[in-house]
Amino acid sequence: MDTIPKDRILESKSDALTAIRKQYNLDKPGQMKEAVSILRDWVQQQEHFKKKDFSLHYYENCIITCKGSLERAKSQLDKICTMRTLLPQFFGDYNVKSDFESLNEIVYVFPLPKLTDDYYRVIIIKNYDITVLKNSHLMDYYKEVIILAEYLKAHDYVTGFIAILDYSETNIMDIVSKLNPVELKQAMSILIQGYGMRIKGIFIISTSKVVNSMVAILKQVLSAKVADRINVLKDVEDIHNYIPQEILPKDYGGEERCSKDLRNEWLDALSSEEHMKYMREMNAAGTDETFRRKDSFNEQYAGMPGTFKVLSVD
Repeated sequence: MDTIPKDRILESKSDALTAIRKQYNLDKPGQMKEAVSILRDWVQQQEHFKKKDFSLHYYENCIITCKGSLERAKSQLDKICTMRTLLPQFFGDYNVKSDFESLNEIVYVFPLPKLTDDYYRVIIIKNYDITVLKNSHLMDYYKEVIILAEYLKAHDYVTGFIAILDYSETNIMDIVSKLNPVELKQAMSILIQGYGMRIKGIFIISTSKVVNSMVAILKQVLSAKVADRINVLKDVEDIHNYIPQEILPKDYGGEERCSKDLRNEWLDALSSEEHMKYMREMNAAGTDETFRRKDSFNEQYAGMPGTFKVLSVD
């Protein structure tokens, strides 16, 4: 892959490909091509993989999210395929616009089009108190975010991600009271270990004292390294101290399209026939555990369906 694929929403920087590869000493001619070839050949040898024809961009994205480590990239690929098999409740054939219609009025989830100067993608998650939050909404939310993660894996090329959790217009107690820590940890493990979403920072916007309970829950399900990157902000304008205004939406004091417009664009992209077809192909990329070495499974995945005692989020 010599260029970053063009996308309907996501924008990149002209030097992003070279600069990001350079961070991991993979910018010399032929280096990334050789690394991708090694990873692709390894996948062909995995008898328990149901899918063995991932795109070259997918392989490179795995290598980049693993900081250039081929061994970690192999582990990441194995984990996401295994998670599709062992945690099927998070994956499925969904149209995010119609199947999650009520959720989309409560929660806006949208990556921003432009990158930060250091090639991070900002994702905003904003909650509203438009209707009563149900427990089923939370599982639908995890499913929608995983569909988004699959889209980003196929179309984006970044150093990592910055998350803004905006609870300034919602009753955060309602969310905290309905959170299931086990499901949350499973979802976060899928995103961070399975999709390789490296988190540079998490910014929570809320004036409620209950935000401390939310932070405590997040610290239970995240590694200490990621948990240390949680920041609580009292006002939307405080985010300007961390994120350039030119990439923020207008309703966050920025220059980008407003949140509702971006949310609608993302719903169109994620519910497009092209992406739904891609999701069906990727959801089938699970594992046949009868072909896996049992000692390897026990060592790497013991406890994964329930408590993730072995898998840690990092």
